[in-house]
Amino acid sequence: MLNIIWPIFIIVSFIYAILNGKVSEVNNSVFESTKSAVELTISLLGTMCLWNGIMQIASKTSIVKHLSKLLNPIMNKLFPDIKKDEQVHQEITMNIIANIMGLGNAATPLGLKAMKSMQKKNSNKNKLSNSMAIFIVLNTASIQLIPTTVIAIRNSLGSTNPTGMIVPVWIATICAAIAAVLSAKLLMKKF
Repeated sequence: MLNIIWPIFIIVSFIYAILNGKVSEVNNSVFESTKSAVELTISLLGTMCLWNGIMQIASKTSIVKHLSKLLNPIMNKLFPDIKKDEQVHQEITMNIIANIMGLGNAATPLGLKAMKSMQKKNSNKNKLSNSMAIFIVLNTASIQLIPTTVIAIRNSLGSTNPTGMIVPVWIATICAAIAAVLSAKLLMKKF
């Protein structure tokens, strides 16, 4: 659907610019936007590399085991059918930790790996298991204590207080996660 909507927006914008004699302004904004996109990508690259490296180091140390023990009571309530599977438990924990640290880019491959492992254990390959559904909901809500990507973007755009939105992010992501998990748990009982 988006592959239809965006070209329509672009075509309408160019037609509007031609009719109003603003082609040079559109042309300038296109080049300025591409320049800004490249600058933003380069500035975020360092942050992503740093945190992805930290997550790789953490996965090779006992930190993950300690964090897993800390998250164990919550994990057992959310994912009761994977209690005994240490590998899946660790993969889910790593994903949740990456999300909590605000590392959505590092969390994505970890989440895909966890979903692949849960799918191997899934008895009905054509239907999501309850644990898979809860995991998707948690990833979508993405509780973040340190929203590193947002801080990096705000910093690169010259914000005077790039960390000023941390408390609202905590409130929003925790509320979203609670609402999403409760909804999923209620719907699981119904269907």
